[in-house]
Amino acid sequence: MAIGAPVAPPAAGDASHGYDAPDLKWFVFALFFIFGGITSLNDVIIPKLKELFTLNYAQALLVQSAFFAAYALISLPAAAIVRRLGYMRTASLGLVTMMAGCLLFVPASQSATFGVFLLALFVLAAGITIVQVVANPLISLLGHPRTAHSRLTFAQAFNSLGTTIFPYVGSIVILGSLATVDASTLTGPALAAYRAEETQVVVHTYLALAAALAVVAIVVWSRRNRLQEQQAPGGSIFAPLTLLRRPRFAMGAACIFLYVGAEVAIGSLIVNYLMEPEVLGLSDQDAGKRVALYWGGALVGRFIGAYLLTRISPGKLLAAFAGGAIALLAISTNSTGNVAAVSLLAIGLMNSIMFPTIFSLASEGLGPRAAEGSGVIATAIVGGAIIPPLTGQLADSSGSLQFAMILPAICYGLILAYGLYARRPLVADDVLATPTSTSAH
Repeated sequence: MAIGAPVAPPAAGDASHGYDAPDLKWFVFALFFIFGGITSLNDVIIPKLKELFTLNYAQALLVQSAFFAAYALISLPAAAIVRRLGYMRTASLGLVTMMAGCLLFVPASQSATFGVFLLALFVLAAGITIVQVVANPLISLLGHPRTAHSRLTFAQAFNSLGTTIFPYVGSIVILGSLATVDASTLTGPALAAYRAEETQVVVHTYLALAAALAVVAIVVWSRRNRLQEQQAPGGSIFAPLTLLRRPRFAMGAACIFLYVGAEVAIGSLIVNYLMEPEVLGLSDQDAGKRVALYWGGALVGRFIGAYLLTRISPGKLLAAFAGGAIALLAISTNSTGNVAAVSLLAIGLMNSIMFPTIFSLASEGLGPRAAEGSGVIATAIVGGAIIPPLTGQLADSSGSLQFAMILPAICYGLILAYGLYARRPLVADDVLATPTSTSAH
């Protein structure tokens, strides 16, 4: 199975082999904004559900497990759907699936059951997975291959814009309504009634998101014929896994697993971290507002990184930013007060270029198999389902959130090593040939 890049008649001297459509680029930027913002709301929902269902850290972080498990199960089928339907139609399907996930928060609230919330989050994440499998290769293909690193990093800045705005608003809407009642003191019907009442604010938030997603899906569907795509003959849904035979791609996919796991683990624990007496001792709502600073750092860093990547080797820059994340974790976990808080939040700045740079380094030379590669790499995002609960278990067993940060530090260390490895130019043998048999979509 393989999918070709969007094509258009090239201008004289144009070596981009892509489809230069500025208006489509803005549509893709909007997709990055949407799925980034909705994903970051998990950081606000976790403390809400932790309080309502009296969960420990490991149990609360099952929110991330349910959410990111969708990447493991949906990514390869999503790549197959792209091959059959094309980029824009598949994006519409993903948006509709996201809308369905948002609507599932209604029965979740009515049942006041933690497991039903996890199901709603899984369906929502399935839609986000489909959209992300489309968005990452598409933005790389809408322009010259030489500037793919910078262009994808710039697109990810819109992802960060969503992750900056959504948690701040979500903390006011979702956490601001937390009652002073201690759920651990309630039992039976009283506890069920309290949970049902308190989860209504979550329902209203996601119903509003469902309405917005419906509008965006209609707009994207109206642009479904804007791309003329070339496709190779279909194959097994697992055919993309053959790309793992390429060391540079396989290690890149592994680093996506590590990066997403580390980023999500830190983001998920920021609220509780800042509530620690030895850090800032904030209330849950005030701490939730500061989650926006973590993602805001990624926003600023991605705009800066989009420029730096035109001047510095992507591999070297990736290694430098990973080293910076390790240093900030060391500072935060060995200090208190504002120093501990600011250094942890500043890791968002170091995270900024990691996903797009790892993605583009791993995807170099894939050519018409770009969507397949995106499917495999999106599968690796399941790191967000595995590393956060392990981090939570470390926090529970050690009784220290600071000690638990050793796991994200290890992840960043391995990413640093990949950056040094991938600093070397891609050799010709690693570039995949374009299939000669194609058919227009």
